[in-house]
Amino acid sequence: MWQKPCSTGGHCSARSLPSHNHPVTHRTPSAPAVYSASWIGWLSLAQLISWGSLFYTFTLLMGPVEQELDLSRVQSSLAFSLALLAEGLMAYPVGRWIDRGYERRVMTAGSLLAGTCLLLHGLVTTATQFYAVWMVLGVSMAATLYTPVFAVVTRRFPNDFRRAIITMTFLGGLASTVFIPLTAWLMSALGWRHALWCLAALHLLVCAPMHYRLLRCAPGRRTASGPSAGVPGKTLSHHMLSAPFLLVATFIVLMMAVTVALPAHMVSLLREHNLSEAWVIAIPASIGVIQVLGRLLLYFFERHFDLHLANRLIPALIPLGLLALIAAPWMEATHGALVLLFVLVWGVGNGMLTIVKGTAIAQYVDRDHVASLNGAMGLPLAFARAGAPLGLGYLWSPQAGYTTGLWVLLGISVAGVGALTLAQRYSTHHQNATK
Repeated sequence: MWQKPCSTGGHCSARSLPSHNHPVTHRTPSAPAVYSASWIGWLSLAQLISWGSLFYTFTLLMGPVEQELDLSRVQSSLAFSLALLAEGLMAYPVGRWIDRGYERRVMTAGSLLAGTCLLLHGLVTTATQFYAVWMVLGVSMAATLYTPVFAVVTRRFPNDFRRAIITMTFLGGLASTVFIPLTAWLMSALGWRHALWCLAALHLLVCAPMHYRLLRCAPGRRTASGPSAGVPGKTLSHHMLSAPFLLVATFIVLMMAVTVALPAHMVSLLREHNLSEAWVIAIPASIGVIQVLGRLLLYFFERHFDLHLANRLIPALIPLGLLALIAAPWMEATHGALVLLFVLVWGVGNGMLTIVKGTAIAQYVDRDHVASLNGAMGLPLAFARAGAPLGLGYLWSPQAGYTTGLWVLLGISVAGVGALTLAQRYSTHHQNATK
């Protein structure tokens, strides 16, 4: 039989190609594609551009947009909250489309939509237009950022998806390092409107063609295999009501709330520790680099360490870092050392936690429905990202500072670690029961 070569190194049989009369899900399951470092590298480049131009650009736009549209800080911040809400609402349908084999259409359309919205963003003259653009940008984020691309590589490389995700998050972690100074330079040289047009060109001329070219021959459904593949042959609704999924979802939402709440208050929190202003600025800036270091260490050492033990220990670094920060005011002699310990442990843990969250569904619930199951968490995650910083702000007081909030975050993070540990046990039990 004639076979069409795929960009992933696998093959797409002529018989399995979708026709106009049959949905993609009717294709015969294909063998897992051979892991391709170059394919992952190009797809990671699209992630770098997407994260850098969509997620990290907003902080630079707030000032000039507020000035031109006469908005307050609360009014301008609402736009990004609307984007996160739209991303959460679209996460489940996007996941369903990817599980049905439409990954090429979804991610290509997402890049085209992002480029178009950035072009229109350069033309906004009212607050309504500003909000509308960011709501639609939220839809494009749901189709182009980590959640959809993690599902894509999990479906294509079921035996190597963790290695692929580590590579992607390593490059994605550099997005702020690359795009914040790049966008700032473009805004300085061209103005914020024309700078957005340059970013739009990256989506229209680089990301969209790359997704269209790389994501040919989406794999059909296959029965998951391996020690952590979940229970094969079960329906999506079964998995969504199962203990492993509910526990993994609890773990992901709780850890998301903790890791999103703290960065928004980091500068104010560090000032409460009477650090010099140079350290107050340097510490948050260094956390991004430390996160990338954590992912790099995981890339090299994951094959020499028990995977499931690592998945328990990595999230435990988050409460350990919080504990060091809580203890710092009580330990005058080692105050500075404990704050630096917090920075190191929090940064490394947060960097590696992205991989644990990105792979937990595939490892402990199911690989065949991974995109839909990840998408089902979209709205709770959106509420966690939007509400956690606000909640930490409410817990602050002039007398106690952030102490109460830090204790609450510590409790939430410990509960998250416990949920993942239970999910591992339930997953093992379910797999043994089906043998």
